[in-house]
Amino acid sequence: MSKPVVARFAPSPTGFLHLGNIRTALLNWLFVRKEGGIFLLRLDDTDLVRSEDRFVNALAEDLLWFGLTHDGFIRQSDRTDLYGQHCERLKSLGRLYACYETPEELNTKRKLQLSQRRPPLYDREGLSLKDADHRRLQAEGRKPHWRFRLEDQLIAWDDLIRGPIQYEGKVLGDPIVIREDGNVSFLLAGAIDDLDLGITHILRGEDHITNTAIQIQMIQALGGDPSAFHFGHFSLITDAQGQGFSKRLGSLSLGELRAQGMMPLTIASGLAALGTPDGPQIVPDLLALARTFDLGKLGRATPKLDVADLWALNGKMLHDMPYETALPLLRGDFLDLSIVTPEFWEAVRGELTSLHDLPEWIDLCTGSHLFPSPSEHAPLLEAALQGLPQEPWNGSTWDTWTRSLKEETGLSGRALYHPLRFALTGKDKGPEMRKLLPLIGYARVRERLQVSLAS
Repeated sequence: MSKPVVARFAPSPTGFLHLGNIRTALLNWLFVRKEGGIFLLRLDDTDLVRSEDRFVNALAEDLLWFGLTHDGFIRQSDRTDLYGQHCERLKSLGRLYACYETPEELNTKRKLQLSQRRPPLYDREGLSLKDADHRRLQAEGRKPHWRFRLEDQLIAWDDLIRGPIQYEGKVLGDPIVIREDGNVSFLLAGAIDDLDLGITHILRGEDHITNTAIQIQMIQALGGDPSAFHFGHFSLITDAQGQGFSKRLGSLSLGELRAQGMMPLTIASGLAALGTPDGPQIVPDLLALARTFDLGKLGRATPKLDVADLWALNGKMLHDMPYETALPLLRGDFLDLSIVTPEFWEAVRGELTSLHDLPEWIDLCTGSHLFPSPSEHAPLLEAALQGLPQEPWNGSTWDTWTRSLKEETGLSGRALYHPLRFALTGKDKGPEMRKLLPLIGYARVRERLQVSLAS
């Protein structure tokens, strides 16, 4: 029996989810659900300075709203004992070594290397320290940070998206994996977790390609088999101006789009199509999107995401959405469902860009709005008022009424329909009047016609 697919989304709670990192979560989720595998949510919260509970709470709320259910939840901050055990073993194997340079000293070294046109790699000064050097530096009050010693060997893998990739260990530079405060960095903690949790597929942005090369050696040093992992690195997306999405740059967050009325399925469909030859799909739910997901369609070019395109897609989804599908969303927006009936939804959904547009149409149908009309329309409006059908009204009332007016006034087409629409709605265009008229109702239609005539 083959091993189940296991993938993870591993955000750091140092900011709000934006379109770039929710895409990482989505692609992993779609891949796992199509394969019938396991999707884990892991908080990479080893950065105690920048990690905040408010970001943890917002992340959980965003993922719940988005519909990305997980099959297990892990916090790296709960696994420090496990990391400590592995670190001690790596120290005994000589793969971790102590260094004492301050950030300022390291920066000076990097500047010197760059001025000499050399790659800014750590010079491994820490490896040459003797016991007496360690005692002297510690007596000076310096606390060590620890680096992972990379071996000078070829690191290669067949990337699921980018094809064959290889690095030489000597060109990467030994990374810091234990900070001065004793906390393990996400590089080593992530490698330990991926091995310990049985991760099979690691799908993430191309900015992690170098990290993958380093973590392959870490997995080997930890006693794991790197060939058991399948890596895939997709291109990072930018906005319409070519600016990358970033928490530090304050990019548009998922919470902001939610507050503006964008539906999660719109965002998912738009993001899933980015970087592929396919356009966004209008699907009933995320599982339907997962069934059509194909990791092999992701290209290497940098895809641009225009939020205006997402809003256009949001409108298309609403225009085709049945009332039964919309109902849970309507409840979530705390709308008066005695007004937003199936008939109301059928009438106005074609005018919506967002569910936040609904109150405008509710108000138009139920409010005391009066729309004065030009005097040249008075004969038509007078005839309309005198010939206004009695209730009950239904979907055929508009046609019966306007047919009678056409015979009486000799008007047709725009000359007949436009003045009536404007007198009743104050708009030049909008939903089909045969659907809208019963929603406005006899009393409001009569009052609006009377006001239009009196203006």
